Amino acid sequence: MTLTIEDFDMTADRGFLTPHNMDEVSLPADFAPLLHAGKHLSDYMCAGQTHEYLNKLPEIDMDKHLDSLSDAQRRMLMVHFSFIVQAYVWGGGDVPQTLPRNLAVPFCKLADAMGLFPLLPYTGYTLDNWAKLDKNGPVTLENVYVIQNFLDGQDENWFIMVHIEIEAKAGPALAAIPALLDAVDAKDVQTVMKQLTVIRDAWTLINPVFDRMPERCDPYIYYHRVRPYIHGWKGNPALPDGLIYEGVEKYAGKPQPFRGQTGSQSSIVPTMDALLCIGHENDPLREYLDELHQYRPPKHRLFIEAVQQRSTLRSFVAGSHNAEMVLLYNEIVDHVQKFRTRHLEYAASYINKQARDSEGNPVDIGTGGTPFMKYLKKHRDESADHLLPIPETNGHNGHKAA
Repeated sequence: MTLTIEDFDMTADRGFLTPHNMDEVSLPADFAPLLHAGKHLSDYMCAGQTHEYLNKLPEIDMDKHLDSLSDAQRRMLMVHFSFIVQAYVWGGGDVPQTLPRNLAVPFCKLADAMGLFPLLPYTGYTLDNWAKLDKNGPVTLENVYVIQNFLDGQDENWFIMVHIEIEAKAGPALAAIPALLDAVDAKDVQTVMKQLTVIRDAWTLINPVFDRMPERCDPYIYYHRVRPYIHGWKGNPALPDGLIYEGVEKYAGKPQPFRGQTGSQSSIVPTMDALLCIGHENDPLREYLDELHQYRPPKHRLFIEAVQQRSTLRSFVAGSHNAEMVLLYNEIVDHVQKFRTRHLEYAASYINKQARDSEGNPVDIGTGGTPFMKYLKKHRDESADHLLPIPETNGHNGHKAA
């Protein structure tokens, strides 16, 4: 059966990004204190009054609103609530072991309703946390802004904005996948070639955006002023057992270890791995990524799983004896490998080479709570190992693509 991207909360022009114009979303009056706190989050944090002010927020009766809230409204609430919760944990000086019930109870009910974990997700940090400057313009670094942030600096905003444009640039590649899978099943070589070309062309636009990260996001500023607030509470030395969610019945007062927000929660590369049939040997990063899969929005998880179940692309291309098709496949693998290489380089310069500034912001553990340098390199190399030999036809002579 043909996959339909709209069934998986995706669009051709935005990919996994929200289909809603988030700056047009309004919320019921009961949420006004929450919106005020989100707007003034950087003020509280800079003044060292984060806990004092957030402790005064009223406990919103989420049960009263959940059924009547639209998808866009739920997303907008998740953006503001998750930033506020992260600021409470990491932006108030001493790291608390407990999240007070005025935040914990409504936030957990919202997260449960959305199928997400109760902390800042990649969806809240990036996918739903933006709007256009020019409504009729494209989703690019020159035409988007961040709705909610922590300290409201250029480096913080740029870091998020780069991810936003990457997600948008991936839209056409993702939209090509259903027709590609159908064509492989039908052994329709021309359509396979056409859709592979669409995916290849999208990747030629994705990597240059990633290359722009250093333009306005300095490694030192990122490590000391952006990264500290996006950590989770699993694998973090400042919260070794996790965080207690006060008043949340299902947690029974026990600390909950949840993974932090990370670009690895983006669904682009896992979708490409599933499509290209790129596998990774079992190692701590593979186990971590498998666990992180559960932190994606439910419909995005389902899309990756559906592609993984359906795709026989690699074997089809390998058995085609079509040099042009093999070259197209290899070009896409190479683009994914280059993306992983750039990620590795940024992990080194933005994190590993920085001077540790606090127990909760280690240089050898990612914001998701795992050692990363060794395994990022390994996964990059495993991507390159999936290049196919080019058949000795159409004038090509059987070497691997560079």
